[in-house]
Amino acid sequence: MSDTLWPTRNDLGEKVRAGGVDLLNQQLADALDLALQAKQAHWNVKGPHFIALHELFDELVTEILEHADDLAERAVALGGTAYGTVRTAARTSRLAEYPLGIHSGRQHVAALSAAVAKFCASARAGIDAATALGDADTVDLFTEISRGADKLLWKVEAHAQAKD
Repeated sequence: MSDTLWPTRNDLGEKVRAGGVDLLNQQLADALDLALQAKQAHWNVKGPHFIALHELFDELVTEILEHADDLAERAVALGGTAYGTVRTAARTSRLAEYPLGIHSGRQHVAALSAAVAKFCASARAGIDAATALGDADTVDLFTEISRGADKLLWKVEAHAQAKD
């Protein structure tokens, strides 16, 4: 998807930078999709655990959007263009479509757990791909995202593991 790279004094080779930009933009699309899926859950969750889930889903949105910002800024730092529109994210996200007809906390927890788990897996795949490119800084970014997304997954899944 990457266009021509902008001139930069970044010492990574053009092939490495172009590959990194593509990798970062793909994860950016997934991040934006995930943030909007969590917002959908935030707005529509119902049930006895409403307030806890409502706040948790908003925390997820905030943290995923921070990752999205880091992904976009790294793509631009490599001389690329960040593709962060809703239409681009919808067209290129690897996440499954969020079910719009759900309302209960358990249903939203299940749907978001699946989406966050997919995002975690793609972040780990990003670590491997950036390693293969030879871009240690992008590896570090994907590692940070993986660690943060795993923590979010733990927080969401904890609601499904309750015996109440």
